[in-house]
Amino acid sequence: MPYRIDLFAVFIFLGIVQGIFLLIFFLSPENRKVKSNLFHGLMLLSIVAAITEIFLLYTGYIINCLFLVDFSEAFGIAIGPSFYLLVLSLTRSKLSWRHYLHLGFPVLYFFLELPFLVLPDDAKYNAWIGTYHPDWEFRPYNYEYDPRLFWVTDHCTEITLISLFLYSLLGLIEIYKAFKKKKESFWRPSNSVLKFLRWEVLQVASAALGILIVKLFHEQDTGDHLFAAYITVTIYLTSFRIIKHSGFFKQTSLENSQKYRQSSMTPESQQELLARLNQFMIGKRPFLKTEFSLPELAQQLGTSVHALSQTINEGLGKSFFEMVAQYRVEEAKKLLVDQPHIKVEEIAEQVGYNSKSSFNTVFKKLTGFTPSEYRSRKKQNI
Repeated sequence: MPYRIDLFAVFIFLGIVQGIFLLIFFLSPENRKVKSNLFHGLMLLSIVAAITEIFLLYTGYIINCLFLVDFSEAFGIAIGPSFYLLVLSLTRSKLSWRHYLHLGFPVLYFFLELPFLVLPDDAKYNAWIGTYHPDWEFRPYNYEYDPRLFWVTDHCTEITLISLFLYSLLGLIEIYKAFKKKKESFWRPSNSVLKFLRWEVLQVASAALGILIVKLFHEQDTGDHLFAAYITVTIYLTSFRIIKHSGFFKQTSLENSQKYRQSSMTPESQQELLARLNQFMIGKRPFLKTEFSLPELAQQLGTSVHALSQTINEGLGKSFFEMVAQYRVEEAKKLLVDQPHIKVEEIAEQVGYNSKSSFNTVFKKLTGFTPSEYRSRKKQNI
């Protein structure tokens, strides 16, 4: 059995590995508590399953695991609904049980496909070579029933494309409403959540368009490796975006006194910078931006990152992130009292947090109460 290992095969395989690596983080016990992470992980799982089967079929390694022939069809159909639920989880404060019904059809499709999935290896082998190697000799097998008994299971590609285009449209409408509500430009948003949503809808829509183009030029499934390679690119871009917004590279040392031992800053210059910092933070409130960073603050204050970090660490006894959290929580405390009808999720976003759970954790750490508890206590005092 000759295997095909070329640039496409290697590239797709590395994308599968990277996708599995991301899945570990999205679906970890802690991260999946956030709905957007859960649905993003589900979408990623569906994508990884789809390109895994494409990789096996394209390279010929499917011969070693024939039971996996066409196993990912239901996963492919689940990509669209997973994407839409991801969008809803980021644009709405709460999802009802009806929203989860969008995942009903992929589940139903799986059960409708069972007559084919339970076929023995000889039948799966014939299905594979019928598409990829029609000139090969088929294995003798007596079909006792039609394995594609239901009409929908014989039109998986068309249904997957319809699903992707439909949910791309629904997602775009939902995202448009979010942009309109926040009065942001679709092409130049400042809100990081809106930036993410714009990227996701363009990614899913372009993938659907890519699949359609490939299918138009390849009557069978022999061109699947082309759009699998494109989807692999999106997996790497997702990894890059996560790393870019990670706090790993922004950590401060535990030994700040040793770190700044060779610093040329005098106590006077440090106090002067501290005063400017306080005035800038109160006057401009840059901490309300989700992507607010230490380098950005240093640039705005006209100083170096090293000098500013030393000033915050030694002058305030805090790290940059602890300082930002303090300002955000103080701002949130005012909003919770002054805007009693605004939801906690919206206040979290207004003060620079993408995640309600992160906001709740920081707020309780600094005040001893959750935002809801704090608001309730303030109402009782009034």
